[in-house]
Amino acid sequence: MLGNMERLTNIRKIAVLKATALGDYLAATPALYALRATYPNAEIVYLGRPLHAALVEGRPSPIDRVVIVPVSHGVRVEPSTPERPENPEELNAFFAAMQTEQFDLAIQMHGGGKNSNPFVKRLGAKVNVGMKTPDAPDMDRWMPYVVYQQEFMRLLELMALVGAKPVIAEPQFTVIDRDHDQLRAALPELRAPYVVIHPGASDLRRRWSPERFAELADSLAEMGYQIVLTGVENERALIAEITRLLRHPVVNACERLSLGALAALLRCAALVVSNDTGPVHLADAVKTPNVGIFWCGNYLNWSHFNRSRHRPLVSWITHCPLCGTDMMQIDPPRDTCKHDTSFVNGVSVADVQTAALELLAYAERFGR
Repeated sequence: MLGNMERLTNIRKIAVLKATALGDYLAATPALYALRATYPNAEIVYLGRPLHAALVEGRPSPIDRVVIVPVSHGVRVEPSTPERPENPEELNAFFAAMQTEQFDLAIQMHGGGKNSNPFVKRLGAKVNVGMKTPDAPDMDRWMPYVVYQQEFMRLLELMALVGAKPVIAEPQFTVIDRDHDQLRAALPELRAPYVVIHPGASDLRRRWSPERFAELADSLAEMGYQIVLTGVENERALIAEITRLLRHPVVNACERLSLGALAALLRCAALVVSNDTGPVHLADAVKTPNVGIFWCGNYLNWSHFNRSRHRPLVSWITHCPLCGTDMMQIDPPRDTCKHDTSFVNGVSVADVQTAALELLAYAERFGR
């Protein structure tokens, strides 16, 4: 079942499943705010990961409470510990606890539904709503999941199934005083103006080359900007490689920041340059000028709509340089290609420099 539908009645508690990464959560914020506006008296319980609890705690948000989802195949897989198997006893205890919550509505925002729709149905809600690929079970109300669709628009379309209409036009994240306090404690050497560069990405195919990031960083440092490199634990070697290539000193913030401190860092930056991964989406959600380096397939889903502060630069490499797999095709699945070669080196340093200078000039003249 799909299309615009009426608002449900007697909804006092809503479960929302989206146990994915930072960028996925940010893309869901317009849908979550629409849900909150439509059901203002309902408790919204977000079923997610520890990072979601850290993001929501003490911060203005459409979410009332976060419940951590146990590791579950196709629903919650931690990138840092992919070898950890499901624990059936832990999952059974989780579902028993969720059934005692007596949800009136459960919404699957997680994906195509092959694994997540059965997961949501086990919550025991009165009404189940979600997305669906052909191999996924039906929900009470559902819409088709098609791979190429802009993510936050996809979830707003999903909200129409419960009568919810948009109240904000793009992803949103609020930086609070605690975030700035944590940033000052973590990076006392930080000074303005600075540019944040995030060279990592969980999928190595979405990483621009270290040599290009280093060339870009040096060019911005020569303009007087302090350069801050951000990353997570498994990106230490990448950041060390970029640092080795640089002619100018940088602030290495890898693994030194909480999520809140990262948000404050991005909020106060003159510019953020990043591959298509969480920090570029967080930068846009806190209204900071940003350049995103996208592979064309991801650009269709993850680029933001505005252009006054967001410039997506697109690499149109569609076939794997090593095996020739057409990465734009869904059948056979593009995941059959396992090569880690970059698909975004179709974007030149000159392209990024031009976009960066345009955004810096625009922000200086008009503000954010």
